[in-house]
Amino acid sequence: MKTLFLLLLTGLLLAFQPAATSYQVSPATSRLTWTGYAETGTWAPTGTLLLRRGRFDYDGTRLRNGRFEFDMASITHTNAQLQQHLRDVDFFDVERFPTAVFSLREVANGVAVGELTLKGITRPLQFPVSLTRRPGGSLALRGTATLDRTRFGVNYNSSSFFQNLGSYAIRNDFQLEFELLATPGQP
Repeated sequence: MKTLFLLLLTGLLLAFQPAATSYQVSPATSRLTWTGYAETGTWAPTGTLLLRRGRFDYDGTRLRNGRFEFDMASITHTNAQLQQHLRDVDFFDVERFPTAVFSLREVANGVAVGELTLKGITRPLQFPVSLTRRPGGSLALRGTATLDRTRFGVNYNSSSFFQNLGSYAIRNDFQLEFELLATPGQP
């Protein structure tokens, strides 16, 4: 009898959970900025990356079940030669891997938890994120993810793989700062 009561109570509590609303991220109003770093010195090139599409579910308290697709061919830098090098096989090989995908499981306690697929390699990824409600029901997501490029097969000029690089060495980690704006709606 006690077990039956607990099952009924659990069922009732689950029935009164707020339904999740699907949100669509607006690529046009979203901003993604990457920054890389030299191993020595202060050189820190920066550029942008475009979001192809993004979506997630939000029930008023928890954000989860998201998918964010990035257009790797859109990676930019003010130096055209560096921009092309980033798109080539030494770095992101965008001809073979035109899209990177972050699959969000959930945001819990201000930390996004999911998996990133970059260059066909999927690895777990966690990073801090903040959520702000905007007028009209939209949501803004902001944060900075720090990524180790070598975990995705981007080993060019990494002192972890090559010796005696001197000032040509590039740090393994780079940052992707983002601000995404999403509105309720279907894809």
